[in-house]
Amino acid sequence: MNEETRPATVRVFIALAPPDHAKEELARELRPAYGTHPLMRWNRVEDWHITLAFLGELPVEAVPALRPLLAGLAAAHRPPRLALRGSGSFDDRVLWSGIDGELDELHGLAADVRAAVRNHGVAFAERPFRPHLTLARARRGDLTSAGEIAAGLAGFRGGGWPAARLHLVGSNVARGSGPIHYRDIEAWRLGDGRTAGPPGPDTA
Repeated sequence: MNEETRPATVRVFIALAPPDHAKEELARELRPAYGTHPLMRWNRVEDWHITLAFLGELPVEAVPALRPLLAGLAAAHRPPRLALRGSGSFDDRVLWSGIDGELDELHGLAADVRAAVRNHGVAFAERPFRPHLTLARARRGDLTSAGEIAAGLAGFRGGGWPAARLHLVGSNVARGSGPIHYRDIEAWRLGDGRTAGPPGPDTA
């Protein structure tokens, strides 16, 4: 890709991600719905995440400056212990799974991330923090499928896990009916809540 065709911006967010075993638990519960509602636009299991701050479109050259900022934040926060629980839908079309566990710590981490990025000079839309995993989207005009699937997951309660890493994630700008593709730009291990210095990047 030459300089003329290289994207000038990237869509960026900061997130936590459940471990594989937690995602597998929920995926097993969802399996019947994959068959009964094949027209849902299902997110890939490996892309499930808890968005702490959605920064939107940033100039590509602005992204490297976020790395030391987020490394320091990660070191200063211990991993909150979380679990996947229940389900619901936004606007009758977006299917989600809820988050349970140490929610005060989770909200505190999200607030610190947002404040640090804002103080760094990055402007972004301030949406209320509602921790969840987005699982799927119904097609336009389908106002029942998301609610039907959510009702079947209402009693789901996954096992607990520590949210061990803070992720800086980039995605393509999805247009039309194409899927959104996510990639980790970098991830940092959360610390012990006392360390102020940034750890090295987590490359595991």
